Amino acid sequence: MQTETIVDITDANIFQSSNLVLSNVQLKIDKGEFVYLIGKTGSGKSSLLKMIYGDVELSQGKAGVAGFELNHIKESQIPYLRRKLGIVFQDFQLLTDRSINSNLLFVLQATGWKDKVKMKDRINEVLDKVGLATKGFKMPHELSGGEQQRVVIARALLNHPEMILADEPTGNLDPETSEGIMKLLIDIGQTGCSVLMATHNYTLIEKFPARIIKCENGRLFDSKN
Repeated sequence: MQTETIVDITDANIFQSSNLVLSNVQLKIDKGEFVYLIGKTGSGKSSLLKMIYGDVELSQGKAGVAGFELNHIKESQIPYLRRKLGIVFQDFQLLTDRSINSNLLFVLQATGWKDKVKMKDRINEVLDKVGLATKGFKMPHELSGGEQQRVVIARALLNHPEMILADEPTGNLDPETSEGIMKLLIDIGQTGCSVLMATHNYTLIEKFPARIIKCENGRLFDSKN
């Protein structure tokens, strides 16, 4: 049985402004695969993630992500690409002036959902999945850091993404909370949604081993090869 490829990058040179950050990038990630992205600060991890979700233009090389060709993608297609990708940031980026339910509703409305019953059901589903079924009425500041990160993961899952991109999702969390977030991301991977997680946390990598790709000296190295 052939595995479905979610990310297929060939001979890509990735620039931030006019600086070459990563050269000759070759990367394939299959459906349901869990992959760590490691490397020092400034080594190109965030640039690679931004290229995958269409925030950094790909001018040299080829990249297919969730059915979109990034070297030919139009500006108007980028929101549709991002609906297939759930993005999890270290700093949560929740709207602090509204409840968790309203945060999630805002995303559904922004991505074209119209049916109020379906929206409510989907919000309940994702909050249940991340273990926050009873917390939807709360404001972000009433939740712990770990709970807020679970909300961010719930938000990332709303549109049934094919892949989660997680940029240091445990960076601000204590070890026990970080483990809970890791288990949640691994569970998501086992449902067929790929996960690419940038991290500096080698303790987690040892405890939850998976494929590792490393940014170093302007290149990408893959433990799979």
